[in-house]
Amino acid sequence: MKTYDDIGIQIPQICLPKKGTDLTKWAVIACDQFTSEPEYWQEAGKIVGKAPSTYNLVLPEVFLEKPGESVRIQSIQATMRAYLDKGILQPREGLIYVERTALGKTRRGIVLCLDLERYDFTKGSTSLIRATEGTIVERLPPRMKIRTGAALELPHILVLIDDPERTVIEPVEKARSGLEKIYDFELMLGSGHLTGYAVNEVLEAQVVASLRNLAKPDVFAAKYGINRDKPVLLFAMGDGNHSFATAKAVWERLKPEVGLSHPARYALVEIENVHDEALEFEPIHRVLFGLKRDIFAALKGWFGANFKYTLVASAEEMVKTVDEARGLLQVIGLVGGGKMFGIIEIAYPPSILPVGTLQVFLDPFILEGGADKIDYVHGEEIVCKLGAQPGHAGFYVPGMHKSDLFKTVILDGALPRKSFSMGEAKEKRFYMEARKII
Repeated sequence: MKTYDDIGIQIPQICLPKKGTDLTKWAVIACDQFTSEPEYWQEAGKIVGKAPSTYNLVLPEVFLEKPGESVRIQSIQATMRAYLDKGILQPREGLIYVERTALGKTRRGIVLCLDLERYDFTKGSTSLIRATEGTIVERLPPRMKIRTGAALELPHILVLIDDPERTVIEPVEKARSGLEKIYDFELMLGSGHLTGYAVNEVLEAQVVASLRNLAKPDVFAAKYGINRDKPVLLFAMGDGNHSFATAKAVWERLKPEVGLSHPARYALVEIENVHDEALEFEPIHRVLFGLKRDIFAALKGWFGANFKYTLVASAEEMVKTVDEARGLLQVIGLVGGGKMFGIIEIAYPPSILPVGTLQVFLDPFILEGGADKIDYVHGEEIVCKLGAQPGHAGFYVPGMHKSDLFKTVILDGALPRKSFSMGEAKEKRFYMEARKII
């Protein structure tokens, strides 16, 4: 397999399901979606039935650290080996150009491998491949159990490049009519359509050359108006930050035993251009479950005179007020029990983004037993639905503009965790490709 160490990529050998496989049953959505809606995963299981499926190769986080987890992991790893032994998964080498259509939009990406040696998720990292949000190391061990000893990896990781001239992915899109189409099917549960094309060697060389150009120190410095000695950021995590960090942690543990040429040194991802018109950054809202303390008193106690709360008449008014907020005050929506909607205003906020200011409060609130748990959800409908239930509280936060991402990470470091999402839940990456990591 070809590797390009200077830009941290490898041309992968990918495993795809054999011809005749029902791909709608094969592909399931990223495991970190619908974590507060177990009925979604129950319905996915019913659709799959006994058919070959990535449903049997991943552990949805709705089941993470729940009774039976260890048995599930053993079953996942056994199924991986069985799919390989029975020829259900078959190898092919090369990049894959992907088109993902959902909610009337089509995103474009390229599936390749990134070098975990060029990635560092620790605070203040200046690595070529960089986290965009804070990595919670306590979240890694349960995920490491799944990857350690697994024969395969299946990515839901989306990684961004900042390519305003559209030199990397878009030329492949223009040439796709001459490429071999390797899959083309409808995704389950109303999540749109997925198409994949094999990238030929000519286009592959063009992709590599264009990435190399983006990584030139002069090009990088000029783009962001920074000094030439600033370390280049070529790949920024979009979705799947903790999955990529898990791959890194497992690799660091394995490396002394296997050396630097082992396939686990690399992780399979899809790269997308942050300038793709179909790519939208959506906010990730917060829901508290099992409140043990008065949330209003806790907010007032934490922010003091900088905190103001105003009741509003409806969810629509709350959403409109948050989305249209401008100025120095940070504005966050609050959904309380009994369908009560309100607006929080914070003066002199401790974080650049409202979501960061909120998280500074929520972390100690949860740690000190203020609520049983917190979940991170997509879309105003679900935050309002869950937040309105007795004993719950939902926080509706504004989004960030995607054009700010790279420069913010370069100058200020990683954002607060769960600061943004690349699209809504149904737009998330589905598991399609696999790769051997043993």
